[in-house]
Amino acid sequence: MAMSRGNLGRVLMKCAQVAFGHGVGAENNALGRFKYSIFTDITYWTGFGINSLKSRGMSDGRPRGALWRSRKLISKEALFVVQEIKRVKHDAALLTSFMKTHVSRLLKVDLLAVLVELERQGEITLTLKIFDAIKNEPWYKPDVFLFKDMIIVLAKHKKMEEAMQVWKDMRSGKLEPDIPTYTEVIRGFLQYGSPTDAMNIYEEMKQSPHPPEELPYRVLLKGLFPNPLLRNKVKQDFEETFPDRHVYDPPEELFGMH
Repeated sequence: MAMSRGNLGRVLMKCAQVAFGHGVGAENNALGRFKYSIFTDITYWTGFGINSLKSRGMSDGRPRGALWRSRKLISKEALFVVQEIKRVKHDAALLTSFMKTHVSRLLKVDLLAVLVELERQGEITLTLKIFDAIKNEPWYKPDVFLFKDMIIVLAKHKKMEEAMQVWKDMRSGKLEPDIPTYTEVIRGFLQYGSPTDAMNIYEEMKQSPHPPEELPYRVLLKGLFPNPLLRNKVKQDFEETFPDRHVYDPPEELFGMH
């Protein structure tokens, strides 16, 4: 049985309403004939899309959570480099060749993604190699935060000599860390077993042009409990710099003193 044009229009409109919600409407034209329209004004579409699907308990089909984010953050090229550089890392000749033929061709965003992924996987030696490669790129501009992150990662893996070398490279590059950067580097050395390096960074911080802040002193005062002589020096500096602030002194037993 043939369907009239008007009835066909009504059926199509009903289907569209089911599919698109209230973004579709119907009305009679000036001649009294039925017509339907899809509203283009954004105010008519507030219930459509992801929010509308969520309100109906439906999914828009995209994966959720960390897996989706991680896939968006790293390309196939970067993933390939991560996998292959780990495969050849024990062969110096192959590693050097791979750095020239593949790593050097990566785009900036991919090279940084490789750095982060190798760091996440604990491949510290390879992370350092990628870090050095980044510094040789024509687009590279000295970045104090990149150096800071590298130092903290090295300290976390107890690579103290490498961490201090990166710090020296940063300072020789005329990069002036801000106080939060000093604080994080000091914290890294204290947490991972190098109070002497922490004190060296502290002495540099005192010569910086930035106004002093309490936090790095507090970090040192807490982290140097097992080193009372070093702690007393920091305490004296703190009291001179912040005369109206209080310093907590734990019982002497905590210092191993009797």
